[in-house]
Amino acid sequence: MMEEKVVRDEELNEALFTELLIRGDVKEFRDEFLSHHPYDQASFYEKADSGTRQLLYQYLSPKEMADLFEAIELDDDDYEDLFLEMDARYASDLLSYMYTDDAVDILNELNKEQVATYLTIMDKESAQQIKDLLHYEEYTAGSIMTTEFVAVPKNSTVRSAMNILRNAAPNAETIYYVFVVDDDKKLSGIVTLRDLILAEEDTLISAIMNERVVSVSVSEDQEEVARMIKDYDFLALPVVDFQQHLLGIITVDDIIDVLEEEASDDYSKLAAVSDMDTFDKSSLTAAKKRLPWLILLTFLGMLTANLMGMFEATLDQVALLAVFIPLIAGMAGNSGTQALAVAVRGIATGDIEEESKMKLLLREAGTGLITGIVCGVVVVGLVYFWKGELLIGMLVGTAVMSSIFVATLAGSFIPLLIHRMKIDPAVASGPFITTLNDIISILIYLGLATTFLSRL
Repeated sequence: MMEEKVVRDEELNEALFTELLIRGDVKEFRDEFLSHHPYDQASFYEKADSGTRQLLYQYLSPKEMADLFEAIELDDDDYEDLFLEMDARYASDLLSYMYTDDAVDILNELNKEQVATYLTIMDKESAQQIKDLLHYEEYTAGSIMTTEFVAVPKNSTVRSAMNILRNAAPNAETIYYVFVVDDDKKLSGIVTLRDLILAEEDTLISAIMNERVVSVSVSEDQEEVARMIKDYDFLALPVVDFQQHLLGIITVDDIIDVLEEEASDDYSKLAAVSDMDTFDKSSLTAAKKRLPWLILLTFLGMLTANLMGMFEATLDQVALLAVFIPLIAGMAGNSGTQALAVAVRGIATGDIEEESKMKLLLREAGTGLITGIVCGVVVVGLVYFWKGELLIGMLVGTAVMSSIFVATLAGSFIPLLIHRMKIDPAVASGPFITTLNDIISILIYLGLATTFLSRL
């Protein structure tokens, strides 16, 4: 019921906004539109056609549009087209009003000519702040930090710190953490807004600050930054250079975006798709992203077919053996994918450290052995009651047990090995592991069948 109400409210808002735009009532539209949360405004903007958006650019100031863009959720490819719709001056002003890190995220999606144009038109101070962040490597702390934070001198009083806070608050991304720096702009400590409110006005900041500050290097990977904020439950994390100069901060809302991005990236790789951040606009675009993996898996599949060809004589003599190949390959692939998911998740969340990797392998080996034995026994019984062939049932059961054990071990070992090589373990994708386990299971099954062929 609640979900239906939300949907209905969104539809009513969209209908009202559209009616006011068509009517051309600028004042009433602005009063109504700006009274809604930026998320509601962004939702309307995302669904609007080009003509409606042109009216929005006329009715809303760049600052008001900047607030809307802070809440927007667009495909990365869409930003370039949207900014081409706008007047260059309007677009540059919009970017200058946004928080620096958000503006940089958008500029990273635009072509170089657009970026150069906007930075040239923009006021020098905003342009310089953006340029300072643009040169940081993507997916690092420097690329997602913001320079809109509040910092106070170490030797200042609470009274002067509160004055600094009042002046900086309108543009700061967060005011709940106030960072303390020395004369060389090096990070010395941190005080919270609560600390400032409770302290006497003449108290020195150095007397109430917390000197044990957790910070991250500007070159730190964004995934590690996300893990730190999650572990420490911070609202913001300071970013420093190698000499401990305070460069910026990373806020929890930025980390939520990082977590979503990393999760989507890992899921894409596990599904053997190059990018699943968004729904593709065309079948051709989707095909281009999926074809590289599918072609690679085709070659691996041909290897599987070639292996089966090597055992053609065995299959000719006992044709019944071919019936159980999909069963054995499927069970091995499924168990390998399960182990893969556990390993990749453990690496991604940081739960698997160096000392726990061997524990993981031993646990998965035990799990593979237990599930293999149980499934093997079940298969022996099923084959015997179905076909009345005890020896073939024992052969298939043994192959199932061995394949599940090896596949489970491979599914956990391969991502750990890849991670050791400094490669994203998610590239050990589900389809890749499944195809690899197909090869292993067929080798085991037909190898055993060939060995004991005389007894079948």
